[in-house]
Amino acid sequence: MNLIEIINLSKTYYSSTNETKALDNININVEEGKIYGVLGPSGCGKSTLFNILTNLEKPTSGNIKYNKQINIGYMMQTDALLPWLSVYDNCLLGLKLTKSNTKENQEYVNQLLKKYNQDPFHIQHALTVEGVMRWYAKELGYGEEEEYWGITG
Repeated sequence: MNLIEIINLSKTYYSSTNETKALDNININVEEGKIYGVLGPSGCGKSTLFNILTNLEKPTSGNIKYNKQINIGYMMQTDALLPWLSVYDNCLLGLKLTKSNTKENQEYVNQLLKKYNQDPFHIQHALTVEGVMRWYAKELGYGEEEEYWGITG
């Protein structure tokens, strides 16, 4: 069964002097139970396709038929932690979103943090002395954010 049918999908961006076809007459059937990857060079329309599939953008023409109620999510092009969450809560975000934030899964996250020398108890406790319960992602440098991204992503 096809979960999604993409039919003659096109997207054109217009400026005052130019038009750019990001997608041109794309046809794809996404079957239930299969894993798909979208590969291509920068600027070929991968993000545009996902933006349309998730209703962040509208196509210029064509149709998308959803044959079953599904939720579509995708990771943006840049690795990013949510700055308003603590580092630890960013690490738990996927578990919370999938309603699988169990003690067992939290322990697994703690093990990963310890394995990569990011002790969760240090994260939670280190700044309590200054009156802050947790480090927030916005307080990390880019290299530090990448380290945690490897655990959350």
